[in-house]
Amino acid sequence: MPLIDADRFLKDLNELRQIGKYKTGVHRPTYSPEDMESRRWLMERLAECGLEPSIDGIGNVYGRHKGNGPHLLVGSHIETQNQAGWLDGALGVVAGVALARAGLPVDVCAFADEEGHFEGGFLGSRSIIGELTDEEIDRSRSRNDGTPLRDALAAAGLAGKPRMQLEPGRHKGCFEMHIEQGTQLENAGLRVGVVTGIVAIWQWHIRFQGQQDHAGGTTMAERKDAGLSAVRLLAAIDAEFPRICGPRSVWTTGRITLDPGAPSIIPGVAEVLFQFRDVEVPVLERMEEALRRLVAESNRREKCPAVLTQMSRATPALCDPAMMAALDAAAEQHAPGVWQRMPSGAGHDAQYIAKRMPVSMLFTPSIGGISHHWAEDTKEEDLALGIQVLGDAAARFLAS
Repeated sequence: MPLIDADRFLKDLNELRQIGKYKTGVHRPTYSPEDMESRRWLMERLAECGLEPSIDGIGNVYGRHKGNGPHLLVGSHIETQNQAGWLDGALGVVAGVALARAGLPVDVCAFADEEGHFEGGFLGSRSIIGELTDEEIDRSRSRNDGTPLRDALAAAGLAGKPRMQLEPGRHKGCFEMHIEQGTQLENAGLRVGVVTGIVAIWQWHIRFQGQQDHAGGTTMAERKDAGLSAVRLLAAIDAEFPRICGPRSVWTTGRITLDPGAPSIIPGVAEVLFQFRDVEVPVLERMEEALRRLVAESNRREKCPAVLTQMSRATPALCDPAMMAALDAAAEQHAPGVWQRMPSGAGHDAQYIAKRMPVSMLFTPSIGGISHHWAEDTKEEDLALGIQVLGDAAARFLAS
């Protein structure tokens, strides 16, 4: 089994968190000066481990192992959500550095913009598998301030750099280590999660057309209030979905926009961003059928018709059985009785890499389940345990 230097692993994690430090977390949005500083920091660590570091035209940082294979790909992302946590993504990248330092034949990658600061999301992992077009890059804008992606790439010094793609046949599989971002492990008193699959996210836009009018002069009987129609539909969804969803299905109304959005004006338009997630396609299809039925019922009942448009429809990524078996064996050796198999409720770069090679993920507990917030944290002893499990599993899988 490889000799993992857990102390150096923790030192690297704590050093990286100082770049863009915000309270106890990090603010490192994609292509910001702090993000680019962190990418330069990573390239130095990769070179120290004997890997050949590079950065491509979308911002992917890649450390290529110089020796013989078979090789593994290990990585995640190092940009953060705004004013968010120090481990989301960074854990998986620094884990790759730790495995490389231990002498394992791994390539390490920090994929750009997993956090979706720019329209399209998962820019790095989609680019590296050849699914991000130049046309999409031309169209994409920052969700924070509207900056065109092309301008952000130029400001970051990446304009004109080629975008790399994975070398076919080079990798036996891809491991991604990540914090759970939930409470299942902590609530069960467990320390390691072997991920069985990564959920698909089906995203929707719902637009309600009403009639903008005066809030005092228009009687309740006369009103066509798009905002109230939106609220009633969302309440109906929340009542119906528990009857047809799976045990780990989730759904979220991420945004409700009322136009014109003034206190004394009846909203003439309401726009809703809505999503649901599950790891099983039949469950997702049941939820879609229910959503379409509820929209149709709303249109029969309400004065404000709704138009439902699907924005994205991802495919769940199931983890590789042989890689999960290696993680199972390593977890039982290093954390006997305090690990479990579990699905991932969040999206990850690994779900796109799964289109090109076998993938698997390892979870460490999140204190209080907090993530996408500067209070995100994990006990250092759990981080150290997780990297030992990952290193053991990587060696087992390579030898299989």
